[in-house]
Amino acid sequence: MKHFIDLTDLKSEEVQDLVSLAVKLKAELRSGGNRPILKGKTLAMVFQKPSLRTRTSFEVGMVQLGGYALSLSPAEVKMGERESPADVARVLSGYADGIMARVIAHDTVLELAEYGSIPVINGLSDFNHPVQTMADLLTIHENFGRLEGINLTYVGDGNNVARSLMFGAMHTGMNFTIASPAGYQLTEDDFDAADRLKFGSATIQTMLDPDRAVAEADVVYTDVWTSMGQEEEREKRLQVFPPYQINDTLLDKAKSETIAMHCLPAHRGEEISAAVADGNRAVIFQQAENRMHAQKAILARLMSDN
Repeated sequence: MKHFIDLTDLKSEEVQDLVSLAVKLKAELRSGGNRPILKGKTLAMVFQKPSLRTRTSFEVGMVQLGGYALSLSPAEVKMGERESPADVARVLSGYADGIMARVIAHDTVLELAEYGSIPVINGLSDFNHPVQTMADLLTIHENFGRLEGINLTYVGDGNNVARSLMFGAMHTGMNFTIASPAGYQLTEDDFDAADRLKFGSATIQTMLDPDRAVAEADVVYTDVWTSMGQEEEREKRLQVFPPYQINDTLLDKAKSETIAMHCLPAHRGEEISAAVADGNRAVIFQQAENRMHAQKAILARLMSDN
């Protein structure tokens, strides 16, 4: 694994290895602290989009592994305006041991990987969100003791989070169902790419009806209806998506032990009700913490000399 940009670039055994390593690193931290396997290593973090979880989880994770993280804000770099991604990659390759980039366009992170000589991690792009998916896989594993055979249902916008989640599900043998309104679904190219990743008996279903989608779900997952950069569509989306809200009524259609997931930030009262988000069936803050543990596994595989 040279970079961590898109889960379609990885083999299923690599994804499963990252989940296993994340489990070990989390247990190690809680039993006295992580070994400093990244001592002397520096991660340069470049942001085009703001973040709470991405910056904090990567920065604290690097410290816990003995390394250092440098955060570069949009105003400082103005990547794509003041500095080209290619030049940013070549400059940072002379200073740091890895780059984490949270970008607007997916082509930007691809350009960083093309022109840099150090590992590049995709902290989010308009195409996908693979570091979030790794945290989600860890969270599901913790709650069910396995991934293979778990029924994962995503309800809502067919966006970058849904796309990565489907890829992660296929790599780990989960059954993935997605319910999205017409016009807001993942593409045929996405489903074709996911088909090529299938591990074990993994299956994919797509449908319009959220009630039917959650009937056999072990996990029900959602994300915001209007992502950053889509603000001009907000009013239209607020008219389309209400039937896809995760609330008590929808969860009553699922199994009693079904858990609810959300990658945050959440708009309570839109894609998820406050009662569900703050209730005992939601694991959203476990997910948030697991960003750090899953990302430490990625950092370890990409940047450790051990």
